[in-house]
Amino acid sequence: MASSAYIAASANRFNHVADSSDEGLVAFGTSKFVSLWTVDNEYDYGVSQTLPGHGGAVTCVRFIDNNTIVSGDEKGWTLVRTIQAHSKPISAVTLFRDTLVTGASDSLVKIWEIGHDEKGILLEEKQTLSLQKRYPLTLALGLLPQSSVYVLAIGGTNTDVQLWLRSDGTFVQNAKLAGHEDWIRALDFHQVDETRPLVLASGSQDGNIRLWNIEPIVSAVPSAELGSPGDDLLDAFEASLAEVAEGEEGGRQISLKRHVLTTKSSAGGTQQYSVTFDALLVGHEAGITSLKWRPSTQGSSPALLSTSTDSSVILWAPSSALSHMENGPSLWINYQRFGDVGGQRLGGFVGGLWGSSGGRLLAWGWSGGWRHWKCLDPSKGPGSEVWNEVGAITGHSGPVRGLDWSPNGDYLISTGLDQTTRIHGGIPVSEPSAGPSWHELSRPQIHGYDLLNVVFIDSLKFASIADEKVVRVFEAPRSFVEVLENLKVSQFSEEQHQRPAGASVPALGLSNKAVGDGSHQALSIWELDVSRRPFEGELASSTLWPEAEKIFGHGYESITLGISNSRRFIATACKSTNAEHAVVRIYDTQLFRSFGHPLAGHGLTVTRIAFSPDDKLALTVSRDRTWRLFELQNDTGFVPVAADKSHGRIIWDCAWAPECDFFATASRDKTVKIWQRSADGNASWSAVETIKTPEAATAVAISSTGSQRRRLAVGLENGHILVYSCPVNNAREWKLESTVDSRVAHVDHIHRLSWRPKTGGGSTQLASCSDDGTLRILNVQFDTD
Repeated sequence: MASSAYIAASANRFNHVADSSDEGLVAFGTSKFVSLWTVDNEYDYGVSQTLPGHGGAVTCVRFIDNNTIVSGDEKGWTLVRTIQAHSKPISAVTLFRDTLVTGASDSLVKIWEIGHDEKGILLEEKQTLSLQKRYPLTLALGLLPQSSVYVLAIGGTNTDVQLWLRSDGTFVQNAKLAGHEDWIRALDFHQVDETRPLVLASGSQDGNIRLWNIEPIVSAVPSAELGSPGDDLLDAFEASLAEVAEGEEGGRQISLKRHVLTTKSSAGGTQQYSVTFDALLVGHEAGITSLKWRPSTQGSSPALLSTSTDSSVILWAPSSALSHMENGPSLWINYQRFGDVGGQRLGGFVGGLWGSSGGRLLAWGWSGGWRHWKCLDPSKGPGSEVWNEVGAITGHSGPVRGLDWSPNGDYLISTGLDQTTRIHGGIPVSEPSAGPSWHELSRPQIHGYDLLNVVFIDSLKFASIADEKVVRVFEAPRSFVEVLENLKVSQFSEEQHQRPAGASVPALGLSNKAVGDGSHQALSIWELDVSRRPFEGELASSTLWPEAEKIFGHGYESITLGISNSRRFIATACKSTNAEHAVVRIYDTQLFRSFGHPLAGHGLTVTRIAFSPDDKLALTVSRDRTWRLFELQNDTGFVPVAADKSHGRIIWDCAWAPECDFFATASRDKTVKIWQRSADGNASWSAVETIKTPEAATAVAISSTGSQRRRLAVGLENGHILVYSCPVNNAREWKLESTVDSRVAHVDHIHRLSWRPKTGGGSTQLASCSDDGTLRILNVQFDTD
């Protein structure tokens, strides 16, 4: 049996990929998952669960109620069951009461009615709206004031906001609101009560936000008078305002034109509503990505949250709310600004939302990391609120390819195709019986190439490889040591505190350079608050490690990396299509020089390198379907001693038993083979057991538990993990103990598995990483001893 101890997950790069419930639960799309995060959890545990089921990246998530989530992806919809709603990726979704509206890049907007049947929630398609080759990017649904008529706002790949009204059960287009100068990316309705106008906020890639008031016309205007000469004169006047002389700044149209919506009234006649432009909110320096009105409470003032690609989050409120004056004219003012100062940081914020009924503010960025701010006293009103940033969740924004535990198992390092290396540690919580709260504590490497693997050389030094020919070695700065000690993640000696303050990257370089205490950079950048874990903004800029060494040798890009149990040797291999380059190079970690001759024999790319626990043997597996064994000779180098080609497909991974008496190989041929030295004592090794798996085996790890059985974890191509056991003295009798499916494990190719080192007993925690973009630590409970 297995349960999650830690899930490192990021948000997908879509504006509507997250939503929050009334109970403080945030649901967001992570690759093909929907991740669940309780933001006000007492112990700050982060993501508690991931929901599988999608066949493509999740693009939209919405709560129907506190217990039901609807989510859309690049291929279809899932809601307890899967519904094929559109033929193209779903781009927008909105929900109001029992009506759900979806939009996709097939230029269609579909109206659904939410019902129930014996299987639970049911969606019934009611209407399809065609946007005539325009793509819907955002949707908003609400009720007209003092009416039961639904109004649907659609924004997309043009500059107009379309308004549709539902009369007699079908939506009909009634108006187009002009004024924006670029695509519409965000829409949201807000109404305090029935006596107030319905307010529509629209945000565009032009960087501006417009507010529109929708309210009933008390004395209906005769239809003959609509579009009268007076309106023509007003239109001509507005056009003249838009004419800008050459060299002048501006060109924005501030249209005061009143749009009239007509719908059937409950009395059988018609009711007319006016739509007027109310305010232009200017404050962002780049495109708007999301707009969210603060959840209304009795007597509360309206507040609007906006996010932008300029890396800022702004809270807007009317000046009357800030000055506590209820009467008189009111201007909209940006009363709070969050985010990063000094320009756009890699795409800025993709979206944002309110949490805890308006007491928290959450936003996710281009790299998938979250920022989280908490209001100390929301009851004070917008003008007196104090907001503090608190910890949030982070994760890789692409496939995770490598991981490794620190030598004592206190923390974990991971690396992936998002070109980052990250270190994760468990922070003890106040309740002794509760497990630690795992979080990302450092981002030591932000590279310009996709990163493929990483290993610890010691507790404060690691080596990594990327899609380049170089192996890079990094040493921890003092700030990392202090953070881990203050958070009680690990302890270090006084000598280990003597190290550079931090690191920086030259403007046109890839190498992290050490920054000393006396430099201006150390004073202005590296003074981190080491009493708490770093936030996303600090992780992305202030937790780099200095680069200590570069190791060269291969003629092509690196592909795999291994390290010996004593941490004396590291071994590397590169991409290859011939025997000349399909070699393994071994380096001494003291001087970082070549050790012995390259290990030759393979004909294609070497996929994994594993040293025996006593460092006397080096095992390599390859795309050529063979494994090869090399033995250390006279401490001068490794020489070949055995080889085999029993597998029928590529061998992805290999692992040694802690007692060195057998090793395992995992292959795409859906088998894991157990190999032992021949009984006659010669150098040959034979397969004593073949374990058949339901899918291709892509990762393997072996652990002793300190009991009478040894455990073998096998990762599969579909993301599942199988745990087998055998008696300590018999590697021929393997029993399947547990199958960890996608509800707890992964949904895509698993690249690495690693049991956590544990002093004085067996390992019960298993780390895994996958192409699905998540890094996980599982608590594995064994049923037998």
